[in-house]
Amino acid sequence: MVDTPEPTHQSGDLGDFVFGRYSPYSIFTAYEWSVFRADTPLTLTFDEVKRLRSIGDPIDLHEVQRIYLSLSRLLSTHVEAIQMLFQKRKRFLRTQDTAKTPFIIGIAGSVAVGKSTTARILQELLKRWPSSPKVDLITTDGFLYPNAVLRAENRMDRKGFPDSYDVGKLLRFLSAIKAGMGDVVAPLYSHAAYDVLPNEQIVVDRPDILIVEGINVLQVRDLPRDGKAVPFVSDFFDFSIYIDAKTEIIRHWYMERFRRFRLTAFQNPQSFFHRYSKMTEQEAMAVAENLWNTINLKNLEENILPTRPRADLILHKGSDHLVEYVALRKL
Repeated sequence: MVDTPEPTHQSGDLGDFVFGRYSPYSIFTAYEWSVFRADTPLTLTFDEVKRLRSIGDPIDLHEVQRIYLSLSRLLSTHVEAIQMLFQKRKRFLRTQDTAKTPFIIGIAGSVAVGKSTTARILQELLKRWPSSPKVDLITTDGFLYPNAVLRAENRMDRKGFPDSYDVGKLLRFLSAIKAGMGDVVAPLYSHAAYDVLPNEQIVVDRPDILIVEGINVLQVRDLPRDGKAVPFVSDFFDFSIYIDAKTEIIRHWYMERFRRFRLTAFQNPQSFFHRYSKMTEQEAMAVAENLWNTINLKNLEENILPTRPRADLILHKGSDHLVEYVALRKL
């Protein structure tokens, strides 16, 4: 474990809060963290990892072994602990109730930081545990207000900010999941159309584990005056993960991803961003720079980064997109 009684890291890194003398986190280098894998088997192949990773994300089997097997093992201990608590509470209450609620994992972080890859890798690792749990994955993109609503309210440039989500719908969805209800419906989002698909849905039917991925899942908001509502999405999480990197590095990843998309996904005439594929590279990258500065950077600094200290675990990445440090909240 890294011993840093005095903060040594620059602003924009994990920060004094994480590395300081009174930090609520234990800090591990990637190598130290990899040891916690113990005898956890590698159940993914090279081709599977290649399929699961997002465009521009270099994660490979070595990174899965180094970081994600230990994380899978840690999550296994948390799930087992919750299951034991469930049994003890049954005995305490003298009830025959057998309906366990799903263990919910939240994954937060900026755009372009690798949340989707982490979520998909974890889903595959978790469902290959010996107990073969049912593991579902949803993203909060589907709970964005439709573009028609955002346009009518002149808020398209706020897309991705907390106020662009139908938080009430998301809270009702998570409430139903935690109540143990079956066939709970979540809206589906298309990145090609850049919009919620009005007639398509995802059905979540009593999973053992549910992964909820989104940039603002650790966001706080105004408390309800009457105390009758659950105020935060994260109140439903049993474990939360924040994917972290220096802001300038995230900007570089965002720009590179935009460049790749311009040559691939944006070529599709049905893509919302098809017009960018018709621009010169210089024109398109100027657009990307403006989008980063006016929307994504602003959202990161105002809404996303401030939620980092609320996470149970922080994966801090270096410029090569590989995890350098793991910060685990102390019990």
